[in-house]
Amino acid sequence: MAPSDAELALRLPAYAMRVVSLLEAAGYEAWVVGGWVRDALLGSSGHDVDVTTSAPWWETERVLRAAGVEVHETGVAHGTVTAVIGHEPVEVTTYRVEGTYSDLRHPDEVRFVTDVREDLARRDFTVNAMAWHPERGLLDPYGGREDLSRGLIRAVGDPSSRFGEDALRTLRAVRFACRLGFSIEPATQEALVACAPGLDHIARERVGIELDGIMGSGHMAWALRNEFEVVSRALPDLVPMAGFDQRTPYHTHDVLEHTARVCAGVEEYCGGVTPQSLRWAALFHDVAKPSCWSQDDDGRGHFYGHPKAGADMARRILGELALPKDLIAEVCALILFHDRGVWPAARSVRTVLAKLDERCPGRGEPLAFQLIDLKRADALAKAPGCAAYAAELDAVTIALRQEVSQGAMFRVSDLAVSGGDVIRECGIAPGPAVGERLRGLLARVVDDELPNDREVLLAALRR
Repeated sequence: MAPSDAELALRLPAYAMRVVSLLEAAGYEAWVVGGWVRDALLGSSGHDVDVTTSAPWWETERVLRAAGVEVHETGVAHGTVTAVIGHEPVEVTTYRVEGTYSDLRHPDEVRFVTDVREDLARRDFTVNAMAWHPERGLLDPYGGREDLSRGLIRAVGDPSSRFGEDALRTLRAVRFACRLGFSIEPATQEALVACAPGLDHIARERVGIELDGIMGSGHMAWALRNEFEVVSRALPDLVPMAGFDQRTPYHTHDVLEHTARVCAGVEEYCGGVTPQSLRWAALFHDVAKPSCWSQDDDGRGHFYGHPKAGADMARRILGELALPKDLIAEVCALILFHDRGVWPAARSVRTVLAKLDERCPGRGEPLAFQLIDLKRADALAKAPGCAAYAAELDAVTIALRQEVSQGAMFRVSDLAVSGGDVIRECGIAPGPAVGERLRGLLARVVDDELPNDREVLLAALRR
């Protein structure tokens, strides 16, 4: 049951209420808009509040500063300032309408208006085109509240016009559908597919933000199955996966459906609280299979080298999307080792920990658990005969937990010798060779060839 206006009033943060009250006391009109209204009607209101007002931005700034409120000019070209009350930001924007979008990204003209309905008419989806006031209640000219109750994402006005203004809205529609668990209204869906090519002209970092939001929803599997025309336009490297017959007894699905099942699988194993690195790795773990495919004389398909090639592709793709470098490193490490065998033995587990930590220093332990979840989801997404391996990985998880709890030695810093010892004992100058010697020692200790004993390791260095 949707909350009443009285319940919404109780949920509106006091700092946002103060902004609205100050503007209206000065003779202007102000409404709460956007995501807070949508989420509050769904019963999950948050702290981020946007306000729209009839006041020109400079008047908003004057009124709020006169009341002692901190104000920053964060987007005055579009009529936006940001008020900060008790460390909480509130974006305040003058009612506006927008002109044409020649570059499919920015409006050629922004014109300030005095009617909030005109402002709502420029917004992307009905569920985002509602305004609410603690006394006047909900203003919903496009049926956003009804679409919330029906679980629909529907464009405001003509969907082709909305997506033609900014092609990124095609991805935003998918993101909202994934985040809210909604379906997309048929006319809006038709326009999504027709306008998706416009994503070719959108800056990759903007595309990256929306894709990361889709990934963060935990419903990438749904997006792959239901919105592949849009997702693959944003990620063209996925296109060869669709319909690609793997021709191997280990697989009963094409690469795309297998990938969708792995994306869904990691969510199941992590209870929906899935690390973003694992989610991206699930999407790209087999992305290089089409380019690495070969066929033997018996007609059986092989994908030699696809983990490394996939890691390289993921590094390029995620780099173009301007995602964080640490995230990219973790994703690539998971992809690189997703097909590597691991057994419920201390030596095998330590080797995996060492390999992962070498590529992502300080992250070896959590990545090792993520790798097992990726391998488990990968096994269950293959042919039925591979499902037993998923159960075998339970023993690997137990061995990993045991090693971690016992303080497993898998980092160079865990060694009983240091770089200074290498320089002294080997008579070499500081440089990359020192690290190579230490990593060589670590591999032998991890492999149980040498104990982590200082004197033993020093003797090994001398040899």
